[in-house]
Amino acid sequence: MPAQSRCVLFLAGALLALTAGAVPAGAQVPSEGESAREPASVPAEKSGYLLVPNGPVSQEFDAGFSLYAAAWPLLETYPGQQFQSGLFGTWMHPLHDPQPEERLYNTIEGGLGWWRDTRFATATPKFIMGGVALNFSAWANGPGAGKGRDWAKPNGKEAVVQLSPRVLWPPDGLNLKQGTCGELFGYGYLPLPLIDPQPTTDGAPVPTGGQCWTLFLNAGNFKGPVAFFAPSFWSRPTIERPELAGLFLDAKPSKANRALQMETQFIPAVVATAEDGTRYARVARTLFPANRDGASVTVHKISSYRRAALWDAVEAWFAGGPPADGRIDAGQAVVHPFPGRGGATWRIFERGTPREDRIRLDWDAIATPTAFAEDAYGFRWNEDLTTSATVDGNPAVALPEYYRLGEDARGNPLWQPIKRGDVPASVRFDESALTTPGADRHDAYVTPLVAENPDGRDATGAGTDAATVWTTPGPAVGPFTARPGDGSEVTYHWYRFADQPAVLQAGLSDAEREVLQKRVELLHRHWTPDRDYLPPPTDGALSAGALAEIDPALLVTPPAGLEIGYVPIVTRQAAGPDR
Repeated sequence: MPAQSRCVLFLAGALLALTAGAVPAGAQVPSEGESAREPASVPAEKSGYLLVPNGPVSQEFDAGFSLYAAAWPLLETYPGQQFQSGLFGTWMHPLHDPQPEERLYNTIEGGLGWWRDTRFATATPKFIMGGVALNFSAWANGPGAGKGRDWAKPNGKEAVVQLSPRVLWPPDGLNLKQGTCGELFGYGYLPLPLIDPQPTTDGAPVPTGGQCWTLFLNAGNFKGPVAFFAPSFWSRPTIERPELAGLFLDAKPSKANRALQMETQFIPAVVATAEDGTRYARVARTLFPANRDGASVTVHKISSYRRAALWDAVEAWFAGGPPADGRIDAGQAVVHPFPGRGGATWRIFERGTPREDRIRLDWDAIATPTAFAEDAYGFRWNEDLTTSATVDGNPAVALPEYYRLGEDARGNPLWQPIKRGDVPASVRFDESALTTPGADRHDAYVTPLVAENPDGRDATGAGTDAATVWTTPGPAVGPFTARPGDGSEVTYHWYRFADQPAVLQAGLSDAEREVLQKRVELLHRHWTPDRDYLPPPTDGALSAGALAEIDPALLVTPPAGLEIGYVPIVTRQAAGPDR
């Protein structure tokens, strides 16, 4: 979701067709006679949710959340852009009491994963912010990344404000270090009083609240706030619907209790029929981290916060009080307990199968949901069906690749995991359909600052004068380049904080932007990235002995003289020379 938010899992369009290829060496190839009788496998997919129950807490903890999610390559081989899945994450909605009759979907979701419009994907996941405005009218995934790439239609592309002077955020998503496998990536959103409530929104007589929902990270090589959603991102739909003012995340507290799930929309699979009519399936080799005696810790310390955890101290600081050190007060937090239960809605089905006819996979035969501690959740594995694997030397568990269509105890159809040797020789699987990337899009992400073509028009066809917030006042210095591990080349410029496009689009007066500038300069002076902000993980829950790391190429140092009050903004991302 640009790298689009996990919300697109709810909006996905038609699936891309897999390209059939020749059967590679090692595939199960029937004899000449069998080939004449038996059809080849047909394209299929695996999708659904892994559900993680977590205990409810009091609604007084209504000022955001944090969690530690394991990061790992879900598929052994990246199979191309039709692959779309998140890892474990959550959805944060505003609190409505009473609940309105009308659907008012707005949320912060996103997280770790892969999306169909990820242009520079690898087996290692990326992270996106995933803010969703009213009923998906817009979404925002990071600075310069949102719904679509037509800069004449902002749709969230200029809704995320870069706050950190030390982290580059490519529009394709925030890269993790290549080879990450099971380490915990800590993140959370808490509101900060950076922008005061506004009586108008883009000049219209509807108010905008003052909650700047700010992303905090706790990674192995960076800690602290990175970016925030401009409050007008949430309130802008009320210009057309003024009766909805005050009902979105710019003004409302958050729900303290949230769903915790892993949402998968597409993993490639193939289905074939044996001579006796029995159906068999093969799924792309799917991995989980092995980080506790062969088991997998996937989620840790999902927490909710009172407003006093951070807001109160920062508000007092901005009013002239003592500096707030930025540490989020764990005494104003509650950790949701894991009961150790869980379920799955994963299904395997041929392309085009109606939703009601998609057949469930027997997850219970493969995994046992486990609470390793009250604050640590994951899975123990059926060792008769799973196998050991490695990712860059890190241990992993490979789930069963083969399934036979049978029945559950109630006589309902059920895909049952089996071993490779249980598949009849007459069954043919097109392995290339599981692993061949095909024609991924690697065209560049281009902002209005950068002319992609000699005639001065960017890749969307919009003239460079179509979005002057990128050019007026424009950057202070640049361009610079970075090359993360996904093979892309990232171009960035340094902007004065208040002159970055997202601030210029936030609906503030010049005087209000200068107030915001001064507040951010305070943060830059006092909030350094060498200490904890989010409450740290419990030592025993660290899944691989360390926190996951951001791709080192995306950690930058401000140029001399721009250390305070300036931020790096990515203005182009394209395939690097080795892509």
